[in-house]
Amino acid sequence: MAMNGDLLEYKDVFQENRGAMIDGRLQLLSEKVIFKNTRTGKVDTVLKKDLQSAVWRRVAREFELKLTLRNGNNFKFDGFKEHDFERIQNFVKHHYGVEVEQQDLSGKGWNWGRTDFEGNEMRFEVGQKLSFEIPLNSVSQCAQSRDEVTLEFHQNDDSELSLMEMRFYIPPSQDDSIDKVKEFHDNVMAKADVLQIKGNAICTFQDLQCLTPRGRYDIRMYPKFIQLHGKTFDYKITYTSVLRLFLLPHKDQRQIFFVVSLDPPLKQGQTRYHFLILLFFKEDDLSVEFSLSEDEMQEKFDGKLQKRMSGPMYEVVSRVMKHLVQRKITVPGSFKGFNGTQSITCTYKASSGFMFPLERGFMYVHKPPVHIRFDEIAYVNFARGKANINRFFDFEIETRSKTTFIFSNIERQQYTSLYDFVNNKKLKIKNTGKEGVNYEDTMIGSDEEDNVHDPYLARMKQEAADRYEENDGGDDDSESEDEDFNPEENQPEVAEEFDSDVGSSDSEKSGGEEESEDSEQERKKKVKKEKKVKKEKPTKERKRKSKKDPSAPKRPASAYMLWLNANRERIKKENPGISITDLTRRAGVEWKTVSSSTKEKFEKEYLAAKEKYKLAMSTYTKSEPSVKSSPPKKQRKITKHLGTTVSPSKFKSKEFITESDSMSSSDSDDDNKPLKSKKQKEESEEEEAEDTPVSSDAEETPEEESESD
Repeated sequence: MAMNGDLLEYKDVFQENRGAMIDGRLQLLSEKVIFKNTRTGKVDTVLKKDLQSAVWRRVAREFELKLTLRNGNNFKFDGFKEHDFERIQNFVKHHYGVEVEQQDLSGKGWNWGRTDFEGNEMRFEVGQKLSFEIPLNSVSQCAQSRDEVTLEFHQNDDSELSLMEMRFYIPPSQDDSIDKVKEFHDNVMAKADVLQIKGNAICTFQDLQCLTPRGRYDIRMYPKFIQLHGKTFDYKITYTSVLRLFLLPHKDQRQIFFVVSLDPPLKQGQTRYHFLILLFFKEDDLSVEFSLSEDEMQEKFDGKLQKRMSGPMYEVVSRVMKHLVQRKITVPGSFKGFNGTQSITCTYKASSGFMFPLERGFMYVHKPPVHIRFDEIAYVNFARGKANINRFFDFEIETRSKTTFIFSNIERQQYTSLYDFVNNKKLKIKNTGKEGVNYEDTMIGSDEEDNVHDPYLARMKQEAADRYEENDGGDDDSESEDEDFNPEENQPEVAEEFDSDVGSSDSEKSGGEEESEDSEQERKKKVKKEKKVKKEKPTKERKRKSKKDPSAPKRPASAYMLWLNANRERIKKENPGISITDLTRRAGVEWKTVSSSTKEKFEKEYLAAKEKYKLAMSTYTKSEPSVKSSPPKKQRKITKHLGTTVSPSKFKSKEFITESDSMSSSDSDDDNKPLKSKKQKEESEEEEAEDTPVSSDAEETPEEESESD
């Protein structure tokens, strides 16, 4: 609650509207009372001269202030505390000259009492005290029977519980000339908001194109409401339910949107239409004639409308609607896009439409229509689009009620115009930091991306440049050699295992050409199998990097790092409690603004340190061995299923064993002996033949050998 001599303001106050409590802000000024609806932005104003009476009473848990106007209308504001009464009473009496009356309500709960019609309300009193009252403008229908009257009420979607109907029993009068039931019914109907078509319409617009609800409708203007007559549905819109009127040009400059904001909305089953959207072509003309006389036209419209009107269709319809509804028409303001249009093509909820930046909010048409006022926006955000980020971006709006609206696929050329517009309207931009780095500076693919200083990237570039110079312009000899690396071990293993010289014994040569062809095919199959196995390996083993020598010279810090080390403490003092990440980011932005003389100073320090590093590095490399001895090549062995280790040059697959390839135990032992010349081999075979006794069990068949194997 805010207070001064000419103002009382209450932020947490509710207005009763058709059974729902509407949140808003109440201001009591010296000349008027203003209540602003937080959700819709609708403003109700009570002028000082129109105020007739004020009542203060206890309702439910808190207190209510009821203001009655001279025309019979009432405004009820709930949510006050008991201690607010004295302050409000003094303010109203001093500025408005009206005494605030304290009223006690009847709490007996009786259903028998007396009714009284006062202004636009029906009062039900029990024991000389008010029990309840009904605003008659909430009555949608009234029906009478022999001794009963039934009241039906308008429903409010914002109310969790709604009063549907009430029935009043009226006992017959002793005087037959007085019909109390009819009298009660007539009093209700005189003030009830019952949409009854009586007589002719003031004017009619035929076959107008509606985008929401979709179709073509005849629009008939009556004294209290608008009727939309279509082929399938009919709608009735009271003038009091119209909040705002918008006249918005299409991007092609050939069509015009006429938008009518409604509260409560149009209802069709479970569907709610909060906006009525008409589409006109600029070249279409219209002529209309009012059913009122010249005197009635002058009295009702004060010469602002003529009995016969003609001109562009959108202009005639909007002017008539404006003066009947008593609402101003909102048009686009100062915003101009990069192509001169007053709208921005974008996508909202997978539907393409147009967003209009207005003087007091954003309006999106048409499916679904959205109106967002500036005073309900918490912040806006410029974000990268999900697809084709170099051409489009997203515009996000989050309201104070934590509702987020995302307008996507906005052309990148619109960014400057939209950003300047939002900035001029003093809306909070989420991704603009205190240093002024905005979305354009950080957009992927933008031309200005390199202007944002990245300390880590700068250090990596500097180290790469130093390494390039040390290696004499491209000889990339690493300072620390990989000890596990052996070039000889990386030779292909398949060629060694399936060498053409494998098994070049006399028995294999006698196999003929067929055996050599079969072995060639089998070798190719095994090569393919080996390659497939290698491809299926998930990852290669990473090479081990040798540890750096702690005695090796350290590279010098770059000019930026020298400047950062000199200014680190100053930045910490200016920003107490700053994190390392924020400190680095802030330093990167500040480094861009440093004068060239200061940068030159740290560049000289860096170059001096770099020369010292080169001298120290040359001394260090001379003291270290330039080439490290590689470990000897490891002899790869293949283990057969017998458990005997054989040389790769003597290995032979089992399917190639023939009768001439039968091996004795002595042959297998000879595999590990050095190879002999042909002459030595023949001499040794002759000696073994002379020394070996003849026996029937001396030879084995190939089948027996394979079984023993």
